[in-house]
Amino acid sequence: MKLSSFLLLAIALLLTSICLAQNYFDDFPVMANPTTVGEKLSTRFLESKHQLYGDRGIHYAEVCTWYGALKFAELTNDQKLLKELRTRFELLFHIEKDLLPPPIHVDQNMFGSLPLRLYTMTKDERYLELGLPYAESQWTLPANANEEEREWHKKGYSWQTRLWIDDMYMITVVQNQAYKVTGDPKYIDRVANEMVLYLDEIQRPNGLFYHAPDVPYYWARGNGWMAVGMADLLLDLPENHKDRPRIMEGYLAMMKSLKAYQQPGGMWNQLIDEPDFWPETSGTAMFTYAFIMGVKHGWLDVEEYRPAARKAWLAMVTYIDEQGNVTEVCIGTGKKNDKQYYYDRPRPVGDFHGQAPYIGCVNALLEK
Repeated sequence: MKLSSFLLLAIALLLTSICLAQNYFDDFPVMANPTTVGEKLSTRFLESKHQLYGDRGIHYAEVCTWYGALKFAELTNDQKLLKELRTRFELLFHIEKDLLPPPIHVDQNMFGSLPLRLYTMTKDERYLELGLPYAESQWTLPANANEEEREWHKKGYSWQTRLWIDDMYMITVVQNQAYKVTGDPKYIDRVANEMVLYLDEIQRPNGLFYHAPDVPYYWARGNGWMAVGMADLLLDLPENHKDRPRIMEGYLAMMKSLKAYQQPGGMWNQLIDEPDFWPETSGTAMFTYAFIMGVKHGWLDVEEYRPAARKAWLAMVTYIDEQGNVTEVCIGTGKKNDKQYYYDRPRPVGDFHGQAPYIGCVNALLEK
């Protein structure tokens, strides 16, 4: 009888724990409700003009925002939003065709993830025909390739390899989508091999990444690209893949370090390890995404990382203005070996570099 009572109590406690775990990412105040935030950010995106590279097509930051809005429309079954997002894209088949990025650089090639995502959702073959060449061309050496690009290609890596910390999102998102729509393991094998290279070459002993080998600063958004890239790759990488243990090792090392540097209010700073720098929203959103994904998929300890993710989300949403613009977003930033340079970077309101990872967090929270 005593044993039976004990078991009943244990079961009750377990069920309570499961219920709390499920509610932890659901029970938010109105301003932090993921669906409300997603609607606000997606509406703002549709109101925005294209962000361009000049003569090199649509900017990757817009692509990331568009991609996130599509996923949000799918998760919420918002057919009106999906139609509006597709209508915006349709112009690229004719009137705005000149805005298609040429597949000449890692930043431009990631555009391919957008039509591939649309193909997954609609099965419209035009999207597949447009998107797949962007994935293929990352591993197809161009005739005018320089010596360094030829060396990377010879070793089996993408000729677009640079060992810059943002590359491992730009490459991951395209190859992952190609893998999903074709089922061909070559795409996931490519990006896993590439990720291991980047981890071996540029991850620091503390799990974080310098902006560049000759620029020893832990810039938030740069690290954010690696955090999101690893989380997304782990989501799609088969459990028995030979590179999964190494990538998981790199991801866990980074998450541990990020948790240690999270500021008391929930944000991360423009330079992660500099407590006197300002809270930066795009990097914070990327780290929060990686935490949420880790908690939901069992990669991170729930009791340790779930409160950190929730604290970050509640802090993040206070940086969205009435128009649906994210504030305190570091502008697009090249490397420079000068700490003051990072402190002084402009913070444009509504920059897609911030809008995109915020929508990413919304989607991570909404996914079951």
